[in-house]
Amino acid sequence: MKTALLTHADCLEHMTPDGHPERVARLERVLHALESLDLDRRTSPLAADDDLLRIHPESHIRSIRSSRPTEGYRQIDGDTFMSPGSVDAAYRAAGAVVRAVDLVLGGDSPNAFCAIRPPGHHAESETAMGFCLFGNAALAAKHALDHHRLKRVAVVDFDVHHGNGTQDLLWDEARALVITSQQMPLWPGTGRPDETGAYDTVLNIPLPPRSGGAEMRAAYEAQAFPRLRAFKPELIIISAGFDAHQDDPLAELNWSTNDFAWITAELCKIADECCNGRIVSTLEGGYDLNALAEATRAHVEELMKAAR
Repeated sequence: MKTALLTHADCLEHMTPDGHPERVARLERVLHALESLDLDRRTSPLAADDDLLRIHPESHIRSIRSSRPTEGYRQIDGDTFMSPGSVDAAYRAAGAVVRAVDLVLGGDSPNAFCAIRPPGHHAESETAMGFCLFGNAALAAKHALDHHRLKRVAVVDFDVHHGNGTQDLLWDEARALVITSQQMPLWPGTGRPDETGAYDTVLNIPLPPRSGGAEMRAAYEAQAFPRLRAFKPELIIISAGFDAHQDDPLAELNWSTNDFAWITAELCKIADECCNGRIVSTLEGGYDLNALAEATRAHVEELMKAAR
C-alpha cells in the first residue's frame, strides 16, 4: 500500500490579497514538489456540517458561510481573508482530513498527507483567525474518536506558530494528547508550558528565537516522544507546518529540511510502535515557497518510507 495524498482544486480557489503570505502559490508549489512521487492520489470530498459540528458550534459554521463575498475579499480579522472560493476550499480542507482518517483507520492506506488550504490550527471554537477558518487537525482527532471509536489519539504540531485553535478545540478532550512546539515569543502569544489542558493532555514546548534543529531534537527527545509513547495513541495526527525553516520570512527558528525529515521519521517510528504506523498529516504553515516545497517533499518521503 502507498501513502495517500488528499487534495482538491477548490483549495486553489481560496484567494488572498496581493502580498499576503498565505497565497495560492503555496499549494501550487507543494503539489509540484510531490508530482513525481508514487502516491495514492485521492480527491478530497466536501466536509459535512455534521463533521464540522464535532468541533465548531453551528453559529460559527453559519458565520463562515455567510461571510463569503460575491467578489473581491472580505477581511475576517487582521490577517485572515475570504474570497468567493474560500468556503468551498475550507470545506474541502476539512473533508480531506476526515477522508484521510477513514482511509488510514479503514486499512486502505498506511498513512496520509492532506495538501490543503486554508490551514486550520489557529481556528478556535467560534473564531476564525491566523489564516484559518476550520480546525482541521482537531476535526481529524474528533472524527477518529467519535466516529471510529478510538480511545486515544495524539496531535503533534510542529508549525512555528502555536496551534492555539487545536489547543482550544481539544482542551477538554481527555482522549486526545496535544503536543505542540512553537517559537516563543511569537504570535499568537499562547503556548506556555503551564497551558496543560483540563486533563493534563496538552504539552507545549516553547523554543527560543534563533534556535535550530539541535535544540528542537533535544526538546522532542526529552519531552514529546516520552509523552507520546506513554500515551500509546491509536492514531497520530500531524499538523505539518514548515515555517520553522531557516528561510521562512515570518519567524526566527532555524530548522533545516533535514530537521523536518528527522522529526517525521521519528514520529513514524513511534507510530509503528503504538498504532501500526497510522498517521494522518495535514499542511499548515510555511511561507518561503522553495523551503516549503523542499521540506514538504522531505516530510512526505518519510511517510512513504514508513508505508513500505
